[in-house]
Amino acid sequence: MESKKLLEAVQNGDVSALLDLLEQDPLVLDKIIVLGVSETPLHVASVLGHAELVRELLTRSPGLASELDSRGNSPLHLAAAKGHGEIVGLLLSADRAAASVRNLDGRAPIHVAAIKGRDDAVGRIIGAGGAKSARELTDRGETALHLAVANGKMEVVRLVVGAVGGRDRDELLNRKDCDGNCILHIAVAKKQTETIKFLLAIPGANVNPINKNGSTPLDVLKQSPRDLQDMEIEDSLLNKGALRSKSIYPFDHDHDPDPDQPQVPQLWREAPTSPLLVLSKTPSRNKPPARKKENEISRHRSSLMVVASLIATVAFQAAITPPGGVWQNDLTVDENGLPVKDPHYAGTSIMAHNQRAEYGLFFIFNTMAFLSSLSIILLLVSGLPIKRRRWMWVQMVTMWIAMTAQVITYFIALRHMSLDKTEADVYPVLKDVTEIAVLAWFCLMGLVFVANLARVSLYYLRKKGYIKKKKKREDEARALSDDAGEDELV
Repeated sequence: MESKKLLEAVQNGDVSALLDLLEQDPLVLDKIIVLGVSETPLHVASVLGHAELVRELLTRSPGLASELDSRGNSPLHLAAAKGHGEIVGLLLSADRAAASVRNLDGRAPIHVAAIKGRDDAVGRIIGAGGAKSARELTDRGETALHLAVANGKMEVVRLVVGAVGGRDRDELLNRKDCDGNCILHIAVAKKQTETIKFLLAIPGANVNPINKNGSTPLDVLKQSPRDLQDMEIEDSLLNKGALRSKSIYPFDHDHDPDPDQPQVPQLWREAPTSPLLVLSKTPSRNKPPARKKENEISRHRSSLMVVASLIATVAFQAAITPPGGVWQNDLTVDENGLPVKDPHYAGTSIMAHNQRAEYGLFFIFNTMAFLSSLSIILLLVSGLPIKRRRWMWVQMVTMWIAMTAQVITYFIALRHMSLDKTEADVYPVLKDVTEIAVLAWFCLMGLVFVANLARVSLYYLRKKGYIKKKKKREDEARALSDDAGEDELV
């Protein structure tokens, strides 16, 4: 009963009712502490902003300031989140250590105030605890500045930077979270132009911090979706000497620096725009040999996939609709009901019935074309590391087999559907054309095979050292131009 009346008094902010209850039972507040109620009257009063009631509660029972609710929030957490600056001051006066208490989300009172943009509460917490309060970290290594920037609370950023000076301010500005991000990384990722300009104007802010992904703020900008503000942000960064990570580490673009180690070598800090460094960073107009080789293999893979898919489609269609079609009905007995000498059944091939030898060849070569093309498709989509030239050679040979089998299948079907040799004089001409065309095809395939075999042989002979590699004139000219460029720099 008393607890219900106490709760009503606190919710209404009725100080007189509270005093009457305390006169009736001076230990009512101590009983709440002992019983471990999740939300004390001080929690409720702090959320609702009843400053006079908070003052009276702290006078009668200062221990309430250190009590936590079911989420690990102290009264200071709740007052800071709501932005009740006067109550924050009262609670800090009663228990200054409450400013360092973290709730179940791993956040101290200054963090929840920064997220909500409660600059008055943030200012009072820093005023009571100094730079130590501003350096409080969440479980993810974030300071109040990280959270304020992430949530776009520019006024809190200005307040914290202005309240903390000297080395403490520089430490806060360059502090990294668990992902290695400084507040400049976050501001650039969020495209907060005003915050970026404000941070860049501070002398102690590092313009080129590198996070655990090896990215500087300028890298973050380049990697993010394009925006109308990008040009303005990029100009602001470049005017302050911002660099890409590959410019800071020109010899190791995949460098992932230790966040506890110096991020930029001293030599490059002193002369980031040295002509020698600029020369080393200038990309060559010619693609590297590895990149050119990779592009060439990629084109070959694409061509193989297209041709193999086409051959597989044609071979499948030829299998289910062979030349001459299929029988539409069964024929097992004649008109008199007697068994026929050569029966056939619906759905079977007419060519297989009338020309069994030719159909056998047609079936064999069509199956070879179909399975060869499917083998190529399987290799290409299998995910196996088949990007080396010897694997491409295997696939090319398989493609030759598929194409040759398809050509032979075509001529078998063509001759089957043409007039019989006993009924027309065109048959000898057709036979000659077919034989010549097949012969010409085999000659072409043999020529291609011999040429590729010669290339492979030369490659291995040069690799083993039996034949010396020829030095290209382009390489010599490029070397001469590089030497001339170095002479000019010297």
